[in-house]
Amino acid sequence: MTKSPAYKDPARAIDERVDDLLTRMTVEEKAGLMFQTMVMISPDGSFDAESQNPFFGTSIRDLLDKGLAHFNLVGSAPPAETADWLNQLQGLAAETRLGIPLTISSDPRHSRNEQMGAMMSTPGFSQWPETTGLAAIGDPELVQEFADIARREYLAVGLRAALHPMVDLATEPRWGRINGTFGEDAAQTARLTAAYIRGFQGDRLGPQSVACTTKHFPGGGAQKDGSDPHFPYGAEQAYPGGNFDYHLPPFAAAIDAGTAIMMPYYAKPMGTDYEEVGFAFNKGIITDLLRGRMGFDGVVCTDWGVLTDDNIMGSPFPARAWGVEHLTVPERIVKALEAGVDQFGGESCPELIVELVREGKLSEARLDESARRLLRDKFRLGLFERCTVDASAAADIAGSPAFRAAGESAQRRSMVLLKHDGCLPLTGRPRLYIENLDAATAADYGEVVDKPEDADFAILRLATPFQPRSDFFLEQMFHQGDLDFKEPELSRLLAIMAQVPTIVDIYLERAAVIPEIAEAAAGLVANFAASDAAALDVIFGRARPEGKLPFELPSSMEAVRLQRSDMPRDSQDPLFPYGFGLRY
Repeated sequence: MTKSPAYKDPARAIDERVDDLLTRMTVEEKAGLMFQTMVMISPDGSFDAESQNPFFGTSIRDLLDKGLAHFNLVGSAPPAETADWLNQLQGLAAETRLGIPLTISSDPRHSRNEQMGAMMSTPGFSQWPETTGLAAIGDPELVQEFADIARREYLAVGLRAALHPMVDLATEPRWGRINGTFGEDAAQTARLTAAYIRGFQGDRLGPQSVACTTKHFPGGGAQKDGSDPHFPYGAEQAYPGGNFDYHLPPFAAAIDAGTAIMMPYYAKPMGTDYEEVGFAFNKGIITDLLRGRMGFDGVVCTDWGVLTDDNIMGSPFPARAWGVEHLTVPERIVKALEAGVDQFGGESCPELIVELVREGKLSEARLDESARRLLRDKFRLGLFERCTVDASAAADIAGSPAFRAAGESAQRRSMVLLKHDGCLPLTGRPRLYIENLDAATAADYGEVVDKPEDADFAILRLATPFQPRSDFFLEQMFHQGDLDFKEPELSRLLAIMAQVPTIVDIYLERAAVIPEIAEAAAGLVANFAASDAAALDVIFGRARPEGKLPFELPSSMEAVRLQRSDMPRDSQDPLFPYGFGLRY
């Protein structure tokens, strides 16, 4: 079929262009728009449209044949190779009947850590602290600068949608996704959310924008016992403090800033006036609250895998259909669409929607409603005018020296000084006993020795403890459970501190419980995914920590268990309160 010249005329009103395209689309093509699933790039950037994806069991060609036009890129390759890979993917889409360009999305790629289903490390991009680190600095201008740089790096390789920001509030310290949040304060999170979206989208969505997916509506931080709803034991979200509305201001700020997409989480609200079903199936949450009370008219895309059971690398992984487990997959689709969903993330079964239309259980008009929103964003992003990029320029833009310098500066600024007994910053070239530090990097600051007793100082880089739940690799990547150091590791660490003045640098992936370590350490700093060089620069005074805690650090696990999951600053006698941070 010859493509209409209207699609190449940017002066034509977007709504008219959307309506025109809709009249040309089949039910199958409309249904294809309503799914977004993963495609994986190989580390060397080699492209094969026919090969079976090792995680998801289908080929790119099969997905395009089903009419899918939205893809979530997983895996990493160098910038030029990524750009070329995505160009080839867009080339295949151009060969389909209507040639609808693809919208390619990504989870965050700008920190040092890897967490499948949440974030990935992409060495070709500038490296920044995690979102909690940006919150520790607390400067909206810096957040907007980060988002603008990330936008330019995404654009350079052909990524046009961000599966972030994540604006849940860190009110339950055991929750395994706190490192993706702006902390526990709703007002600060709202300010930083608006800046983040401005950096990615600009004042309005346009050809130089990356569309933001704000998640996880209506806030995922109130998970019962901190258990994550990727897994059946985390299906419930609890509000013992009656504080449901406290979690909404960041989403209101995102709407005011023009976020293109909203993503509801998996959990089901317990003890509220809302139906106790997962948020993706919850009409009271999506239609009444998000669209009605809060006025959002953009795309609502579910979190990944709410419809179908899966098998990931040989391990069964049930659909996150909490509260509607008894429904068939077609019945789940109908309930989600009736709730107000436009698109299903991590799924690729548009044939079921087609069958529902043919059976009269779903109207084509309902498909048009969602397809119109999804197409509108493609036109606003200018994808019909240009959907490929200059792959030869990608490496010069992504990870440029200026972008890398900005990220490295933010890593240092975000670190929080919690304690120093007059020893920090370290001076000269002391003898150093180190753990979890690169020896070659540490050698630039002092003489590295093998035993604590031979050192002038010990420097220990630690991470917030967690409790592994099972052997399932995805579950292992979501660090949940207790936050304190257990025996015999605690005694081993304290023994080092008793031998030699010790500087502890702890990665606050969550709110670590460290009263004994804080007491015994000569110096204590916290980081939010900072490199070894960044940490040592702060410890040796080559850079100064500016961070303040974006969440409080509890004094004990008993205090954690007594906290109410929906309440900020709810820990009894915290070891370090929200906003704490020293200077030197």
